[in-house]
Amino acid sequence: MHRTAEGDALPLVPAAARPNRIPQSFEANGGFVPTTRRKLFQYAGLTTGALAAGPLSAASAPAEPDPGALLAVFAKRQTVRRYKSDPVPDEHLRQILDAARRGPTCMNQQPWRFLVIRDKAKIEAMKKRTLSDLEKRFVEYAAQNKDAGADLEQKKKAATTFTEGYFTAPVYVVVLVDSESPCSGYALKHDGPIAAGYLMIAARAFGYGTAYLTDGIPDEVTREVLAIPERYQRICITPIGVPAAWPKPVLKRKLEELVAYETLEGNEPNKPIPYNP
Repeated sequence: MHRTAEGDALPLVPAAARPNRIPQSFEANGGFVPTTRRKLFQYAGLTTGALAAGPLSAASAPAEPDPGALLAVFAKRQTVRRYKSDPVPDEHLRQILDAARRGPTCMNQQPWRFLVIRDKAKIEAMKKRTLSDLEKRFVEYAAQNKDAGADLEQKKKAATTFTEGYFTAPVYVVVLVDSESPCSGYALKHDGPIAAGYLMIAARAFGYGTAYLTDGIPDEVTREVLAIPERYQRICITPIGVPAAWPKPVLKRKLEELVAYETLEGNEPNKPIPYNP
């Protein structure tokens, strides 16, 4: 830190990182430039010209997105459980990941890490391990519920079909949070899931399906198969790809059932919706 004549503590910015227009007289303090945020912007030329005169003009401001087009993407997002093998272009994937990192984050720590998996051997290893774990769970359940019978077999068949479908995508993203970062407890509850949501909306904008998977592909499977260090805690894993077919639209509650104004007094809880994936 550097203190001005007035006693204000200022952050120090490496001189090597400063714009060329910074006067040589500022190269004191061991190669660091004392600066406030405003002065740093001034040095970078960000408060000169049009910006110094006032806010951006309509001609120079970036165009606003079309609200209707943006909101339509939210309405079209659905969980996809089976995919075509069509590859996801690098540029599409990059833009999807770039959108994911734009979410709100505690103290701007941006603690997420997106692990991208395309290697077919790794995908096959995750599939084999997940199906094996699924089989074990059903065996254990059957041993504890002798009268389950045909109903259990039907559930097992459906779960196996879903699991096999999850592993038909060409690319997977494991959304992780660094548990050793500042605000990590908050990030695990909030920052990480928000980033995953952004990712899925961005993927839908490109015409791809996703699925927010937790127990569908267990945490221990991804951690062991992909050798994920303990400090990185998983939020979810999602496939990304062209759907084999888009699912039929699912029932959504009416907005009026979910919104209250000023008070919840007199608002009855909603009844459960029958689940039929």
